[in-house]
Amino acid sequence: MVDGDSGPAGLTVLGACPLDCPDGCSWVVTVRDGKAVRLRGNPDHPYTRGALCTKVNRWLERAEQPDRILHPMRRVGAKGEGRFERITWDEALDEIADRLRGVIAEHGGEAVWPYWGTGTLGYLQGCEGFGGRRFFNVLGASAHAVDICSAAGAAGMTAAIGSAGGMDPQDLAHARLVLLWGTNPLTSGHHVWKFVQDARRAGAHLVAIDPVRTRTAQQADEHLAPLPGTDAALALGLLNVVVRLGAQDEEFLRDHTRGWEEFRERIAEFPPERAAEITGVPAADIVALGERIARTRPTAIRATQGVQRHSGGGATLRVLAGIPAVTGDWRLRGGGLAFSTSGHIKLNKAALYRDDLRPGPVRTLSMSRLGEGLLDVQDPPVKALFVIAANPAGSTPHQNRVRRGLAREDLFTVVLEQFPTDTVDYADIVLPATAQHEHADLHEGYGHLYLTWNEPAVAPPGECLPTSETFRRLARRMGVEEPAVYDSDERLAEQLLASDHPWMAGVTLDRLREEGFVRMAVPDPFVPYAGGFPTPSGRLEFRSARAAGAGADPLAGYVPPFEVADPERARRYPLALVSAASHEFLNTQFANNPELRRRAGDPAVRVHPDDAAARGLADGQRVRVGNDRGSFEAVLRVSDQVRPGVAATSKGHWPKFAGGSNANAVVDERATDLGGGPVFHDTRVEITAAG
Repeated sequence: MVDGDSGPAGLTVLGACPLDCPDGCSWVVTVRDGKAVRLRGNPDHPYTRGALCTKVNRWLERAEQPDRILHPMRRVGAKGEGRFERITWDEALDEIADRLRGVIAEHGGEAVWPYWGTGTLGYLQGCEGFGGRRFFNVLGASAHAVDICSAAGAAGMTAAIGSAGGMDPQDLAHARLVLLWGTNPLTSGHHVWKFVQDARRAGAHLVAIDPVRTRTAQQADEHLAPLPGTDAALALGLLNVVVRLGAQDEEFLRDHTRGWEEFRERIAEFPPERAAEITGVPAADIVALGERIARTRPTAIRATQGVQRHSGGGATLRVLAGIPAVTGDWRLRGGGLAFSTSGHIKLNKAALYRDDLRPGPVRTLSMSRLGEGLLDVQDPPVKALFVIAANPAGSTPHQNRVRRGLAREDLFTVVLEQFPTDTVDYADIVLPATAQHEHADLHEGYGHLYLTWNEPAVAPPGECLPTSETFRRLARRMGVEEPAVYDSDERLAEQLLASDHPWMAGVTLDRLREEGFVRMAVPDPFVPYAGGFPTPSGRLEFRSARAAGAGADPLAGYVPPFEVADPERARRYPLALVSAASHEFLNTQFANNPELRRRAGDPAVRVHPDDAAARGLADGQRVRVGNDRGSFEAVLRVSDQVRPGVAATSKGHWPKFAGGSNANAVVDERATDLGGGPVFHDTRVEITAAG
């Protein structure tokens, strides 16, 4: 919606934050004389409530930074040097079209890999709708799995309850016990904190479960610090206490679950003493929290990406989803597990994607295993890479393998970007991309139940183009005849919204453009699994054929972290590394903003005083954090906020600003047990003084 006039007060334009965050904020841009002069959270949005985060508050400033990419460019130096010359759009499109024709003629369409990232989650310009997907479908390009974020957890949730969608996070306000499990909302996704505060004001008890005493954990009533990747063992230990007390909801288990008796036997294998041995959490603390869960209704669990970024990430969410089944909290408002709400958003994605345009079946390549895709995959090898709203040279596991892949001279790489990231430095052609307030898009929030329309507020600077328009122009240059490739952004949005699901009733593009956002037409109160689950059996499945079909244990349980639990790796690299979200950056976005870089400071790594003393290291010392995959340098911070045996750092620093590498240099390319996700928090390192 656009409101006002171009007078002194200016125009106000409603839009949506595009970033990889569950909050999916609605924002308001004030425009005066064609320039965006103010950005604030939408006070009318029930989840945003008028507030943005410390990162997005600098959005407009960042969009006008002098390092903004404004024109197409061609590489003139070696790959990785970041030396380019300015060219015209016609020159860029001609060269790309010519190179693509050659690749497809020699190797076939699957040699082309469109690599969408989470720089924007939009359905028109970003990774939710795979902006330009129809163009790549016509080419027969490889499919792209956006598995770097929440794939393991979503697969685990789906195996257990039939959907990644859990309870409505707004209903945390109705809980009497809140477990924030592997999530730090005071740094990442802070809007849910308002609903946690509502619950606390009504008498709720707040528990943070995290290997690090984060900003959020410091505000909690209680903090448990398990070793990274052992959360499922802790959950089973808590359930052991619940069952020993006879506090399970037998009626709910009988009517709405499958495999309970087998799962009950598995719970019996994890008495508090064994759970304590695995997790490092004292048995007395496990008993105390288990007793609190047993007697407190409703209990709500909020778990996000951090808890599932290890080898057993899928199994962890299967077990966590089982807690409210054992206690019966799935039937209560304010009870259950909030991991994502995406499963509740019933858009017509097939109509947007148009995978029927593919000439035949195509392979799928993994976003989180880019090094493998560029160095190991054959038949055909990847010969053309399009990087769209992504910075894999800074964000993807096994950084050194990724760089070797990007440095291939026989790989033609096109990067659509706003800023000169580490990935841009490896591009053959760079295309200037619009920022969110410069283009149209449609968004969901995976932490709430609202759809949001983003109306462009200002004209793009320089020669920047929306991603959708870039691929329309490239399609014309290549002579693509399929009409659907040329659908306008508005037409794409209308097709996406054309869903016959009752929860989409009344949600139209016209309404979204007028009101800015619309809540899905879900029941009120929204207790989605009180009467059953969208699994094959209609029940929560402790025993899952879906999981078995994916090669996992059919019965929910604990899958140890591959590297953290490996005694030989522990001998060589005694510290388990957690590389969590930064307060100042979102992934690698904003890591080139001077003010946010100043606030963040140099990369740092925190260790417990005992671990620092054992290595003769002191607070403030420059250290090397490494293993046999690579290393990065950081400033040592000695703090009891980190449990012994754990090192904690934050992700997001651009390698070019951080001595040449960041925390992803030490992370392996292994996949999780379910979903093929990355294992950022299943990493062992040693820390030594920097040489």
